[in-house]
Amino acid sequence: MAVNAKKIAVYVLVVFALYVIITDPPRAADYVQIAFQGISDAANAVGDFFTWLADGAK
Repeated sequence: MAVNAKKIAVYVLVVFALYVIITDPPRAADYVQIAFQGISDAANAVGDFFTWLADGAK
């Protein structure tokens, strides 16, 4: 039953994404930019953490 709920959630998310892209492309582009900025910030934070560890966790 959990698999069906997951499939439904993914389907709803895809339909919503397509709706936003079709009805308001500039807003969709903003969402993509926000998502990639978040991924970039997370990667930088992980890099900083490992640099800190490599420096002896000082």
